[in-house]
Amino acid sequence: MTIREFTEIKAWQMAREIAKEVYALTSCGSLSKDYGMKDQMQRAAVSIGSNIAEGFERDSNAEFVKFLGYAKGSAGELLSQLITANDVGYVREPDLERMTEKIKMTSRMIARFRDALSESPVKGRRWKPETRNSKPET
Repeated sequence: MTIREFTEIKAWQMAREIAKEVYALTSCGSLSKDYGMKDQMQRAAVSIGSNIAEGFERDSNAEFVKFLGYAKGSAGELLSQLITANDVGYVREPDLERMTEKIKMTSRMIARFRDALSESPVKGRRWKPETRNSKPET
């Protein structure tokens, strides 16, 4: 299957949902007033999908693999922050459990995608013969 746009990537779609949920979680209660934690959680959540998109747009499997690693790292960072937010009473246990499952599932998807790209003999769109010698669009 050929992916033409990063928006077709299931892990990116899941990251988008996670980011929306994190923004909803951080917009109410005590967490909304803890600007440091709120900001860091939002940044980590947004970073998951942003790194998937940026890596895809680099047109190189090697760079994409690197950015998928960053996305996976951001997922871990967000999970750690959610656990801390639960520990200090900002996030309820059911919300933590729901978000934990989504983040872990997304992280696994990113890892499988990264592994498949790492093993692929294709280097990326940048090296396709039809694009290598073509003139850039003006």
